[in-house]
Amino acid sequence: EYLNDDCDYEQWLQFLTAKLQPYAPKTGLDIGCGAGWFTRAFARQGYQITGMDISPEMLDKAQANALKAGVRSEYVLGDISKTKLPARFDFATAINDCINYIPKDRLDKAFKNVYGALKKGGVFLFDISSPRKYASKIANTVSVDERDEVTYISFNSVEGDTARMEVTLFVRRADGAFERLEETHIQYVYGVDEIKDALTRCGFTIVEVQGHLGTDIDSADRILFVAKKEKTL
Repeated sequence: EYLNDDCDYEQWLQFLTAKLQPYAPKTGLDIGCGAGWFTRAFARQGYQITGMDISPEMLDKAQANALKAGVRSEYVLGDISKTKLPARFDFATAINDCINYIPKDRLDKAFKNVYGALKKGGVFLFDISSPRKYASKIANTVSVDERDEVTYISFNSVEGDTARMEVTLFVRRADGAFERLEETHIQYVYGVDEIKDALTRCGFTIVEVQGHLGTDIDSADRILFVAKKEKTL
């Protein structure tokens, strides 16, 4: 959330909200919520929202951010490709590359778990980074972002349908010194037809596919999918 402040979250939120409005949902599941920006934003709009993430540390941060902002929302620890939730949500979201972190042999399981978490008529909104983005902006690149509190360096590579990001972070501690942290991020390149086929296999009806903020799919770095649970399997 801190390092992605150039994403124009407000415009992104308005775009997603417009997609949800025709369905008049009341309850939502924000999958891969991270530090909870969208979870808090949906809660402010009156939705009863639950944030879900695989990282306990991120959920701690999300809860702290919600408390600081005076926003009420629930949070649950879990991996959507492994965790089943009861069918109590009108919509689910998975924003900002969440699906790209799911290995290909677990994608169907993840979509089935989302399907199971939705009420009949529920809507699933999610995005992926496009194959074009991985080929032109991630493969064999180095990303650097230097801030007062954090410096971020990522060495990126793409081999076949797997993207690897070797990340080094220098994070300022309370005493002013910087702590060095290292992470490896693995993402998977998905094509539009691949995602559509998986959604169909898992029972979803595909409502819409378009580029980020309504742009053309062929030139977009990010692609949005809207799918609906028409019936209970």
